[in-house]
Amino acid sequence: GGMAGGVARLLLAALLGALPAAAERELRFRPPAEAPVRLFTEPELARYDGQQEGQPIYLAVKGVVFDVTSGKEFYGKGAPYNALVGKDSTRGVAKMSLDPADLTHDITGLTEEELTSLDDIFNNVYKAKYPIVGYTSRRILNEDGSPNLDFKPEDQPHFNIKDEF
Repeated sequence: GGMAGGVARLLLAALLGALPAAAERELRFRPPAEAPVRLFTEPELARYDGQQEGQPIYLAVKGVVFDVTSGKEFYGKGAPYNALVGKDSTRGVAKMSLDPADLTHDITGLTEEELTSLDDIFNNVYKAKYPIVGYTSRRILNEDGSPNLDFKPEDQPHFNIKDEF
């Protein structure tokens, strides 16, 4: 019976030895609950405008930056909605407008209907289909550059990366 005990002990040692590495891996791949939030300034966001083949394409709505690269046929270079990317296009999304004057974060004077439409598209298109990669500085900071204490990251409970592939 001494043999079996020795094997069991060996197995246990092997398991215990393997644990820290596995646990470490687990930690590396699971983003912490409070993942650091990435802040995009306007010039930074402008770099992700779909003009560069192989570069990610980002679009902000309501100050939330989405990675819309998987929708290249809509947002890439020469695509119908390319005007929206590389910036916060909240107003354009609300008004379904590609007019350069509407490609702004500013929602002043939008109708009740446009605001409802904005929330609808924000929740059911962007948040449902595209991963959030960060937030515009306008969403995270106050005008004077101090942190906005009311800022809360968006949750993306219904987002499932598997649908992308």
